[in-house]
Amino acid sequence: MLATITLLWIGATTPTLAEPLAVDEVAPGIFVHAGVPQYADGNNRGDISNLGFIVGSEAVAVVDTGNSPSIGKGLREAIRQRTDLPIRYVVNTHMHPDHIFGNAAFAEDRPVFVAHSNFLSALMARADGYQRRLEEDLGTDEARGATLAAPGQTVEPPPGVPLRLDLGGGRVIEVTAWAPAHTNNDLTVLDTATATLFAGDLVFLDRLPTIDGDALGWRKAMDRLAALPAARVVPGHGPASAPWPQALEPQRRYLTVLIDDIRGIQKRGGTIEQAAEQAASSQRSLWRLFDEDNPRNAVTVFAALEWE
Repeated sequence: MLATITLLWIGATTPTLAEPLAVDEVAPGIFVHAGVPQYADGNNRGDISNLGFIVGSEAVAVVDTGNSPSIGKGLREAIRQRTDLPIRYVVNTHMHPDHIFGNAAFAEDRPVFVAHSNFLSALMARADGYQRRLEEDLGTDEARGATLAAPGQTVEPPPGVPLRLDLGGGRVIEVTAWAPAHTNNDLTVLDTATATLFAGDLVFLDRLPTIDGDALGWRKAMDRLAALPAARVVPGHGPASAPWPQALEPQRRYLTVLIDDIRGIQKRGGTIEQAAEQAASSQRSLWRLFDEDNPRNAVTVFAALEWE
């Protein structure tokens, strides 16, 4: 049953989107829409993250819903082009707006919203800022239409066990919660039938990873991620899918260089300003939005490593 966060956008309607989102079938029954590697604005309608859905013989599970009600509506229309099965689950891989603000489009389906046990507290801590950002980036109409959904089922991080959801026809998906990494509330979804891993923002390709959690924890998480029995990954940002576990290597290299560079700066008595300017500069040509996001990453990691 849909549970809305009544402190936020109440009683709104979902804007209509004439066309369904374009999706690729990356494996049988696994559909992905790839967002653009940009910041959200009126030109791209906030369509900046990867979203998808998994079709079983009895039901559908959605993995992330996009940055606005209109994007969510387009995703729902893409589902309805392919199946009339009930949309039983909506999995939010973490609380960042570009992955959850399309939730309102699925209200009429009354799905179970699934999230990390830390999701709601992390979301509410930033709710006002997220609302302002939505209005600034996409306009008041989109902000007025946004309704956030509190999770109806949560998943605990280690030592918790994955949540198994049966979509019928042998299609069982495993939802796993992670210790702090990209954020403190990351989830992944593994479709066991096709060995397809929806990694959310635990995996970035093409666009620079952004650190809103624990960089050292993220590197540890990548070791566990690499051991998952997947053949392909759907990253949170980047192409619709990529071979697994090879897709981890660019991100692993970036985080390692960033951490090592900052440790070197600290050892020499350098400042946080120097870290923002210099750390991981050797990686600049390999990533989109490097100059925009790397200084903030460096500041985050510098502050964390001071406590080592």
